[in-house]
Amino acid sequence: MDTTSRARALVAPLVDEAGASLYDLEYAGGVLRVTVERPEGVDMELIAGLTRAISRALDEADPIAGQYTLEVSSPGLERPLRRPEHFAGAVGSLVALKLRAGVEGDRRLKGTLVGVDEGAVTIAPSEGTDVEARVVALADIDKARTVFEWGPAPKPGGPSAKGSSSPSAAKKAARS
Repeated sequence: MDTTSRARALVAPLVDEAGASLYDLEYAGGVLRVTVERPEGVDMELIAGLTRAISRALDEADPIAGQYTLEVSSPGLERPLRRPEHFAGAVGSLVALKLRAGVEGDRRLKGTLVGVDEGAVTIAPSEGTDVEARVVALADIDKARTVFEWGPAPKPGGPSAKGSSSPSAAKKAARS
């Protein structure tokens, strides 16, 4: 059993017990990254409690040789997609893919993830392009993540700006 599998066997029950689910666990470069999620969101209380529980369990079982750093976090808005279940959970989301070198076609893709099946994903390009949907084998994906697009910035002087103090308004008030 490799290091990641040993760590996963220790961590998964602790995450379940805390009422969360284990989104991902990765051990690379001396860092054990534990990513958790739950429907109502992840807060600092959950992260702190899990960090303490996981750290104790890892200290007792000692599944990792040598020194390492433990990181416990949520997957965030732009979630990494590494496992088939990550892709399945992101169907309908905007995603960005970087393909492995040597794969035919563009190496970088951005579009809506419209399907996941046996070892492949289907990406529909953004609207307004004449490019057709592309099927990509999971084995050809180097990196993938969901993409969060911010809405338009508020217009200066708009409703959100009224009632807020700008530096110039504060200077004018101080002079009077």
